[in-house]
Amino acid sequence: MIERGRVSISSTARRYPQLPYQAIKDDILGRTYALSLVFVGTSRAQAINRTNRGKSYIPNVLSFPLDAHTGEIFITPQIARKEASARDMTVNGYTGFLFIHALLHLKGMHHGDTMDVLEKRYCTKYRLA
Repeated sequence: MIERGRVSISSTARRYPQLPYQAIKDDILGRTYALSLVFVGTSRAQAINRTNRGKSYIPNVLSFPLDAHTGEIFITPQIARKEASARDMTVNGYTGFLFIHALLHLKGMHHGDTMDVLEKRYCTKYRLA
């Protein structure tokens, strides 16, 4: 059970970056939104993607709204580590970007210029760029 307004963090991956997840979540989704953030290995991420989306690739991030005030985000640190340098970002910065990206999806946004602008704004605000 996710506590109302909190970010509940769990991990089946060995390591994940320590970032201000709660503050970022509160900023984007509000203080009352309850969020489960799970860091998973590649096998688990692929299984979740296959089961929930019918896709076979290993995702860097997945987000699932559970209801209007609750959602889940799954981040795959191993993939984030591989992709960070291609984006000229640190692993911490890129993981933060993925978290922001997923939060914006939970807020109902879709890929496009508006989402890109907000991602950059939040990455700058939280010194992830």
